[in-house]
Amino acid sequence: MKARLHSIRQEMARRELDAVLVSQPENRFYLSGFDGSSGYLLITASQATLATDFRYTEQAGKQAPDYASFQIAGATSAWLPGLLAGLESGNLGFEAGHVSFAMHRQLADVVNETRPGLNLVPMEGLVEELRATKEACEIGLIARAAEIADTAFEEVAARLREGMTEKEVAWELERSMRESGSQTLPFDIIVASGPNAALPHHHPSERRIQAGETVVIDMGARIGGYCSDLTRTLCLGRPDATLKRVYSTVLEAQRAAIVGIKDGMSGHEADALAREVIKKAGYADAFGHALGHGVGLAAHEEPRLGPNSSGTLEADMVFSIEPGIYLTGWGGVRIEDLAVMENGGPRLLSKAKKQDMTGGQSHT
Repeated sequence: MKARLHSIRQEMARRELDAVLVSQPENRFYLSGFDGSSGYLLITASQATLATDFRYTEQAGKQAPDYASFQIAGATSAWLPGLLAGLESGNLGFEAGHVSFAMHRQLADVVNETRPGLNLVPMEGLVEELRATKEACEIGLIARAAEIADTAFEEVAARLREGMTEKEVAWELERSMRESGSQTLPFDIIVASGPNAALPHHHPSERRIQAGETVVIDMGARIGGYCSDLTRTLCLGRPDATLKRVYSTVLEAQRAAIVGIKDGMSGHEADALAREVIKKAGYADAFGHALGHGVGLAAHEEPRLGPNSSGTLEADMVFSIEPGIYLTGWGGVRIEDLAVMENGGPRLLSKAKKQDMTGGQSHT
């Protein structure tokens, strides 16, 4: 945490911020180690304070020893002046993407009334940019989460049978991951069969899986606060010509991205590697989402791999590679692997087998 505090202070200096108020839960955990559901970090050039309520004061002392403890109670106007007691003037950054309009009004009222020399400065991406590059321990936790998801997928896929409902499959996957040590899942599992697979974020329903149709499974585990993300597309029985064609196109697009992504490439350049394959196959309009996204403390974070992503992919970033094709009324195919940028290119963390729609075999 000391190294992370040093990095955030360097970025504060670059942005001419005298203090920052961190409220976003993942950012708060990243900088302090405190995983309580409520609290704020106030960081200056020389001090770091964790403000939380009575429920978490003892926990905060144990999890965040690098921070001074400040107990809050009641309305914001009752405790915020005390938290800001050491600040008389300068720029105070707040997380504009997380602070609600109501909370901003409360902050502004307290600052105007008690600290008129302070300027409230909205900040975007201050902590998120640091989180994008992973430390070795973080990569290890993500890899363990990916392993748990891989194992659960292969166990449940082997038991998948015609007539099971989407909800039944989702529960089997969740139970397997939780029994293997996963914390609360990072997102709701997607099990989408037949026409439902045309909906990229379909919620599992009572629909029963039928032979010969596409089944998209999107799942992830969480270990030590860090997430994984995995998608596989299956077919029970014999796939038809459309499924073979669509699946092979998506698989080719993913392979093109895995081979072509290089350190220093922009997110939109990475996205274009897969999108061009899908476009040439005639499915340009059926690939409506980005190629990928960062994965870490959140299931979706920096970096972004999409048509409008200008950020650069750099060493030790972890991200998904997940092209897809979705055809209304028929279904869809998505294949997603998690990768870490190492030695100039992506190394896959996902190991779950991918079905071979042409011969019925599976491969990694």
